Formats: sequence, structure tokens, C-alpha cells
Amino acid sequence: MKLAPGRAAPAFEAQAISGRSVRVPAPQAHYTHLQFRRFAGCPVCNFHLRSMALRQAEIAAAGIRQLVFFHSSLEEMLKYQAQLPFDCIADPRKKHYRAYGVETSWRALLHPGVFWSGMRWVLATGRFYRKAENGILGLPADFLIDAQGRVLACKYGLHADDHWEVEDLLRLAGDARPATSARRDALTSPP
Repeated sequence: MKLAPGRAAPAFEAQAISGRSVRVPAPQAHYTHLQFRRFAGCPVCNFHLRSMALRQAEIAAAGIRQLVFFHSSLEEMLKYQAQLPFDCIADPRKKHYRAYGVETSWRALLHPGVFWSGMRWVLATGRFYRKAENGILGLPADFLIDAQGRVLACKYGLHADDHWEVEDLLRLAGDARPATSARRDALTSPP
């Protein structure tokens, strides 16, 4: 079942590939950006995450913590995601994908932008994957969750390269901040 803004995000505790324990909801973060990506070696996913990594300081300054899921094993993820400046989680059994309603589809590969995005990763790094754990038909998804665990915004991708860019994420967090602050002020101000 797909989630919608205003609903409670499925709570969880997991171990990142770095060994750190991560939780959602995360009271210490204003916002958590959950990204559900495809397999660890996916060139489209890795090109996208590279753009997120390059602007991680800006994302963190906006109060956003990032968690990225792949439907791959820890061993495979360490080959591709170990250097990223945010937490990545191996979910080869797709437990969290099911909880958040993230699906697979043949449409994942059909958009022309998918090929170009993947080629940019290969050209930039000279790396191409050798293993596509759990297949190549995964669709991406993005969720912005507040500290109380409520979904503020979400996007279920229609193809492999259909996700929030950094500007989208910052805009969504900026749009949510006034409403969150107003609610908090209303709850703490005397009548």
C-alpha cells in the first residue's frame, strides 16, 4: 500500500552499512529523507546519489538527514556506497520496500533519460555493475518525514531516473518548515 502525505511513516530501526544504528522517526532530525533506490551497482542510482553527496552540507544545513535503501546485500553495497556521506541500508529481502509501498515495473527501464543517466555514471567513473541483486526493474521512491514520523511529502518514481533532485528536496523542506513551526508555536503558546 502506497503512503500519502499526512500519514504516519512505518517506524523502524535498522543498521546502516557503516554499522551505525538508524531510526525512523528520528526526533534529533527536523526531517528525514528516505530514498529507496534499486540495486547497489545501478549506474542511474549512483549518478543520482553522487549529486546528493556533492550537496550534502547544504542538505544537512536545511535540517535534513538522508537514509538510502538498496535492495542489495551489505557486501555488494560496500563496493558502491561506502564512501557516501549519509547512511545507506541494505534491504535485500525488501522488507522496508514493502512497508513503504515501493514497487517494481518494466517501466523502470523504458524512459529515455534512464539510459543517459546511467551512461553519465559509467563515463564519470569508468565503473559498470556486474551484479543486479533482486533485478533491474526496481522503481525509486522518496519520502520526507518529520521528527514525529509523519510523511510530509512523497514521490513514487515511474521509471529508474524519476526521483527528487536536491532542489526539490530543499524546496519541500522549506515549504514544510513554516507549517511545522506554526503548529509547534500553537501547541506551546498560552491561550
